[in-house]
Amino acid sequence: MLLKDIEDLSGLAMFKSVLIVPCRFCPAASMAVRRNQPYFEVLTNFMKTASYEELIDDIQAKLESMGIKADIFRSKIIHQFVVCMWTVKRRKKLLKYAENYEAVMVLGCEAAVQMVYDSVESADCKVFQGMRSEGIMTVNPSFQRPCNISLELSKLIPLVHRAEDPVPWSSL
Repeated sequence: MLLKDIEDLSGLAMFKSVLIVPCRFCPAASMAVRRNQPYFEVLTNFMKTASYEELIDDIQAKLESMGIKADIFRSKIIHQFVVCMWTVKRRKKLLKYAENYEAVMVLGCEAAVQMVYDSVESADCKVFQGMRSEGIMTVNPSFQRPCNISLELSKLIPLVHRAEDPVPWSSL
């Protein structure tokens, strides 16, 4: 998926606390493609995408500048990087964290947002979509020295969003 971050965070201004839940797959690839930066720099960032980490930090800083306590729900194990494929145990851990926040902002595709919504439904917090899918991308991976992996957008198959579709979670 090619995702675009939602820049207007004013919809979160009414909350005192926001938990940022980043997916580390499609959003990271999207930021690398959009900014024409490496997807992985194995020797310096291992399994993190620098341009995506910058986006996450920027969002956290913007929320904090609005007077909102903002934390990031971090995943350290590779199989926990892709939100739409989280285990039941991981979802329960998210629910436990989310109970301490008024809102949850998901950085991922609509499937990731739905997964988070389903996971925290019993918590007293609102779920917000922090990114929007623009289409499905095909990429050409390339390898540079010393150990960088980059992605070049080959083709974008656009998605058509229909406003009349019911969405159980909020959209910024």
